[in-house]
Amino acid sequence: MTHSPMNRREFVKKSAVTGATVAAAGAMGSGTAEAAERGHGHERAPRTWSFSILGTTDLHGHVFDWDYYADAPYTDKAGNSVGVARVATLIKQQREAKGEHRVLLVDAGDIIQGTSLAYYFARVDPITGTDGKRGPRHPMAIAMNHMRYDAAALGNHEFNYGIDTLRKFEDQCDFPLLGANALHAKTLRPAFEPYTVKRIKVPGAPDIKVGILGLTNPGIAIWDKDNVGGKLVFPGLVEQAKKYVPRLRALGCDVVFLTDHSGLDGSSSWGDELPYVENASNLVAEQVPGIDAILVGHTHVEVSSYTVKNEQTGEDVLLSEPYCWGYRLSVFDFELELHHGQWKVTGKKAQTLNPNGVAEDPQIKKLLEADHELVVKYVNTPVGTCTADLSAADSCWKDVPIMDFIHKVQTETVKAGLSAADAALPLISVAAPFSRTADIPQGNVTIKDIAGLYIYDNTLYGKKLTGAQLKDYLEYAAKYYHQVPAGTKVDTATLTNANSFWDYMYDTAAGVDYDIDIAQPEGSRIKNLSYDGAPVADDQVFVVAVNNYRANGGSGYPHIASAEIAYSSTNEIRQLMIDYVTATKSLDPADFAVTNWKLTQAGTPVF
Repeated sequence: MTHSPMNRREFVKKSAVTGATVAAAGAMGSGTAEAAERGHGHERAPRTWSFSILGTTDLHGHVFDWDYYADAPYTDKAGNSVGVARVATLIKQQREAKGEHRVLLVDAGDIIQGTSLAYYFARVDPITGTDGKRGPRHPMAIAMNHMRYDAAALGNHEFNYGIDTLRKFEDQCDFPLLGANALHAKTLRPAFEPYTVKRIKVPGAPDIKVGILGLTNPGIAIWDKDNVGGKLVFPGLVEQAKKYVPRLRALGCDVVFLTDHSGLDGSSSWGDELPYVENASNLVAEQVPGIDAILVGHTHVEVSSYTVKNEQTGEDVLLSEPYCWGYRLSVFDFELELHHGQWKVTGKKAQTLNPNGVAEDPQIKKLLEADHELVVKYVNTPVGTCTADLSAADSCWKDVPIMDFIHKVQTETVKAGLSAADAALPLISVAAPFSRTADIPQGNVTIKDIAGLYIYDNTLYGKKLTGAQLKDYLEYAAKYYHQVPAGTKVDTATLTNANSFWDYMYDTAAGVDYDIDIAQPEGSRIKNLSYDGAPVADDQVFVVAVNNYRANGGSGYPHIASAEIAYSSTNEIRQLMIDYVTATKSLDPADFAVTNWKLTQAGTPVF
């Protein structure tokens, strides 16, 4: 953590939009700025100007319109496309239509994790280099530099590969990574630039100064505790915005724009694990005066335009969230008037644009096609064979063999790393069905087949829970299901994701037997919980194999974050699964498939 922010004066100077001339014909209104400012004691119509801020978020390593897990062009039922290569074309169109120097480009975080392309340049051929050799440039840095981003907020997934990888990515970017609430743990000073100031040149008139403040997610302290613990701290968005928005206004910013890696509904997934709100963009808009607009990220939804009234000033704050993966581009349009040498925002609107109807940027294809082909070759590398087709299609309501494969690898890995005393304890595993479309085919198994099942870069823990705590844990997981009274037909299309509890949040367990009675209310659904044929006792102690996200409090499960650690590793679970198949040569469900849980209605099995 030796990296320190550059001198703020240097930073503002570096951040200034260059190009002093913008065609006067593009201005809104008539006359020149000089004429508007000439006095002679008469009332004059103020000069007007317009500019736009374009926004992306949660790109997650998507450069091209390609699904590395399917080894095919991306497709979904909604007809979306993915990747910055298509978004880049929309951005070119916006710049051509509005004027090059009337457009700023900002991202709201989660850039360098999420695809096989991102993983390759973090782990296989890392940008940090290996054996003293200089590493490659990150494809997302190359693409975003080409697209001329002005700033990006830090996302929580920026920290998944460690601070060294993030710092190397930061060094490779021609734009600042902003995080006003990412602080050095010891000094509480900013570990990244909090903000940048851009200048929109107006012929014959003062520059329009645009302050861009970046805020990241406090959940990093939980989710990437292994990477940031003792090094960085992450206070709340509201708290830091209250500090920096007035500072931007004091610097003379005419427009204050926030890029938040934080949703806009005021919710949190971590219960009382942190004193800060996870999805706080709406609260920032309500509670911090002086903000014009916010680019929202983190929650992977599309919100074209959303207005929040500031409770102190009564002014409207404009928010927009452009989904994720390059599905959409947010466009904020601002209108300003010049009053006595000071620009005032008089109008603002937001919308989202869909890039699925435009071609990919040919220059990005030229710059990164070789990297893309390298990763395609990597993910198609065979690592073994499978004796039967393993599908995850029913994994959210049935105990299926493909999930038992995850449990097998987690259990064996933790078991091998336990102390002699802990090895005597019963060992179980919990894991979530990350992808319903995952499928490991009969025959050859490639890296992409396994990567498509375990899509996150989680590492592995072993934590100790009592029998009573384990039951609480499974009850919490069971709130994933809507209540379906006995005698009512169960429809899998509407059964899951109650309480906005998404698939990645829902853990099943292996090593214990249990039923989930969906006819019962939440909190009393786990029935017949047993281990090795005997009921689980409240004081019985288990070692639970669990991913780092969940082990550190992700999704708000009870007890697990504060539980005693019996095992931890920096190896990704996905890679452990790849290594398992590579070592065994053959993936045979007979070696791991065990049906140990089921859904019931008033005791009657559903399936």
